[in-house]
Amino acid sequence: MPQNKGIKDTARQTDLIDIAKELFHIRQNKPRSQEEKKIYFSALPFGGTLPGGSGRALITSTTAGIYLGARRTTYMSTATFAPYWNFKGRFGLPLRTSVWLPDNTWNIQGDTRFMVYPQYTWGLGNHNNDENNRVLINYKYIRFYQSALKRIRPYLFAGLGYHLDYRFNIQSDDPEVDVKQFTQYAYGLGSKSLSSGVSLNLLYDTRNNAINPLPGAYMNLVYRINPTFLGSDHSWQSVYLDVRKYMPLNKARVNQQNMLAFWSYFWTALNNTAPYLDLPSTGWDPYNRSARGIDQNRYRGKSLLYLESEYRRDITNNGLLGFVVFANANTVSGAGKFFASWHPAAGAGLRIKFNKGSNTNIGIDYGFSKGYSSIMLNLGEAF
Repeated sequence: MPQNKGIKDTARQTDLIDIAKELFHIRQNKPRSQEEKKIYFSALPFGGTLPGGSGRALITSTTAGIYLGARRTTYMSTATFAPYWNFKGRFGLPLRTSVWLPDNTWNIQGDTRFMVYPQYTWGLGNHNNDENNRVLINYKYIRFYQSALKRIRPYLFAGLGYHLDYRFNIQSDDPEVDVKQFTQYAYGLGSKSLSSGVSLNLLYDTRNNAINPLPGAYMNLVYRINPTFLGSDHSWQSVYLDVRKYMPLNKARVNQQNMLAFWSYFWTALNNTAPYLDLPSTGWDPYNRSARGIDQNRYRGKSLLYLESEYRRDITNNGLLGFVVFANANTVSGAGKFFASWHPAAGAGLRIKFNKGSNTNIGIDYGFSKGYSSIMLNLGEAF
C-alpha cells in the first residue's frame, strides 16, 4: 500500500492564516494541529485578465483539500471551484475534483463546467504568425467528465470514464466572417457541436498532494472514444498522455522547498472528424494551466506536444514566501512540419503561503512570449 512518506512537519511553517490571527489578535486555545485536521479551505477573490481576448474579470478561486483516510496511506482529495465574470457576458462555473478513497483504493475524478466563452482563434497549425489575424468565436459550453480508477498495484490505477463536450450558439463575433473558411476546417463549426464518449484511463501517481506536489512522479494516459450512438456528431478518438516529474535539490531539508519540476504532454486526435473546438490547443489541458505566457487557444492542431520546466525555491525559512522561474514550448500539427516550429515562452512568479496545512500557495506569475505577455494569479501550483 502506498505510504505518504513526504508529509511535512508544519510546526515551523508560517502562512497568511497565522499572520491574520496575529494581526487581529485572534487567540487559539491550542496550537493548530495539522496532523489532526482533516479538511483545509483556501479562498481568494481577485480581479484578473482572462485569456483569449475577453479582458478583465472578477474571479473567485476556492480550493479544498480533505483526507478521507489515514494520512500516511491516503492521498489528499481536492476540489477546485473558480467562477469568473468579466462584466461583458463571459462567465464560467468550473468545478474540478479528485477524490481518493481510504488507502487509495479508488480515485474518482470529475470536471464539470458551464461557460459562456467567447475566445479568439488563429486557425490551425503554425503558419499564422500575425497576432491580429484572428477571429472571435462566441459559444456556450457544457462539460461533464467523470472517471473512476481502481488501484491495481501500488501507485498504479486503471479505470473507465465518461466525457461530454457540448457547445451551442457557436458564431463569429463578425457576421461577415466565415469561420469555416478562415480555419479551413469543416467539423464542429456549425451552430452546435456535441462530443459524447467513454475513455480508458491509466494513472501512475506517487504525489501525495496535487495542490502543491512534493517530490514524486505522475503519468496519466487517456484514450477517448466518441461514437455516434452515444450522441456524438461524428465518430472520433483521441489520446492524451501527461507526464510529470518533481526532483528535490535538498532532500535533507523537508521544510524548505528547492525543487525542479518537469511537465510534458502529448495530445492528438486520431481522426479527421474531431470537432474544431475539441482539437488539441494551447491552454486547454484538463486544468487550463499550460502555456503560461502564451494566449489560450493561440496554437491549435490535430496533434500538440508540450514541454515545461520550472524551478521552485523558498525565499524565507518559514515557507511564507517563495519564487518560481519557468520556461515552456509547444508545437502543433497543421501547416508546416510538426517538429519544425516551436513556440517558446518563459516567466517568473512569486509564491505566498496561504494555507500550510494543505501546502496551498498564492501564485502570481508573469509570462511572456513573442507578441504577448500576461500576469496570472492562482491558488496552487501550475502543475
